[in-house]
Amino acid sequence: MHSFEVTGGKKLNGEIVPQGAKNEALQIISAVLLTPEKITVSNIPDILDVNLLIELLGEMGVKTDRISRDTCIFQADNVNIDYLRSEDYRKKSGRLRGAVMVAGPMLARFGKAFIPKPGGDKIGRRRLDTHIIAFQKLGAQFNYQSEDGFFHLEAKKLQGTNLLLDEPSVTGTANIVMATVMANGITTIYNAACEPYIQQLCKMLNRMGAKITGIGSNLLTIEGVDYLGGTEHRMLPDMIEIGSFIGLAAMTQSDITIKNVSLENLGVIPDKFKQLGIKMNFVGDDIHIPAQDLYEIETYLDGSILTIYDHPWPGFTPDLISIILVVATQAKGSVLIHQKMFESRLFFVDKLIDMGAQIILCDPHRAAIIGMARDHKLRGITMSSPDIRAGVALLIAALSADGKSIIQNIDQIDRGYQYIDERLNKIGAGIKRI
Repeated sequence: MHSFEVTGGKKLNGEIVPQGAKNEALQIISAVLLTPEKITVSNIPDILDVNLLIELLGEMGVKTDRISRDTCIFQADNVNIDYLRSEDYRKKSGRLRGAVMVAGPMLARFGKAFIPKPGGDKIGRRRLDTHIIAFQKLGAQFNYQSEDGFFHLEAKKLQGTNLLLDEPSVTGTANIVMATVMANGITTIYNAACEPYIQQLCKMLNRMGAKITGIGSNLLTIEGVDYLGGTEHRMLPDMIEIGSFIGLAAMTQSDITIKNVSLENLGVIPDKFKQLGIKMNFVGDDIHIPAQDLYEIETYLDGSILTIYDHPWPGFTPDLISIILVVATQAKGSVLIHQKMFESRLFFVDKLIDMGAQIILCDPHRAAIIGMARDHKLRGITMSSPDIRAGVALLIAALSADGKSIIQNIDQIDRGYQYIDERLNKIGAGIKRI
């Protein structure tokens, strides 16, 4: 197991290019199962979760030609359905939350799907009800086999229907969209997630021959078609990595330019960091964060303390709550962080408290941060990364701290951030992989 040895207190300077979007990649790469024709996907993030999914597709019989680390040609013209019931598939897919995304395309094209209990982050319960209930309403038969640990789904042909989702789940919406693009008749999905990644998936499917309308809204209408063809697709830059770099620049008093951010797809993310007092310049499609000695948290108009909380798109993404929290520790002022969607995602704050941060963990969902305005810098400690986003938040904290820190369990960071140590070292960071 690798760790990061981080030397804190260094100011960074230079340009950095965000990787392709992890959350989009898991959807798009699963969608290649919908056609026997070739699909070329570019700007693929070279990270553990995505590489594991590509490896999984290869084991299923999908031809994968990785012509470069960020571009792959897929062709699912000889899929081995029996592999999906194997012990090898159960073990590999159980390590990857995104493996559930295979179910929708498999049901649509082959009439069968097998879903293992979800893997991935330890950030609280991640239920599959939204996916499975929708599949049942579309006509799929469902049962859970305790002896093999799989949810079994089967349907000769899915039938379009009106669906009202109980939550605007991103993975649920993507899975249902992929399941219904070749169903009989028309499907409507109300309370659908409308993140840019869902929009990207729908646009790609339409280029393949699907008939999806309402893209960008919470009401999608899908008219089933008999066949989907090949296409080319390029991933958006990863909005979570972009937000992480904004927070990193502020915490380390660095001058950083983030290149090619697809600003129109960032939603409220820049505004939330501005609420912490972080200055930004927008130059074309780049974000320049100048070095700041101090940044001050805004208050509401009546003078009350600011609350930052996560919310389905176009609200603030939960994946950046950990970053906002750590950045607030060195701001001037106070803020209440309310993580609504995952009950264990704030449990990394004990490490920040050990580093000297002033944080009150109110309950599993809320933390009050009293910013120290750089009067007392964080100190380096040994800590462990509990999940992808908390891991990078701890890395940002370590880079801003006095002395050296050791971050263990960095496989969690590698799951979501490609070559993060190499890329940050190029602009002045002191990170050693040990």
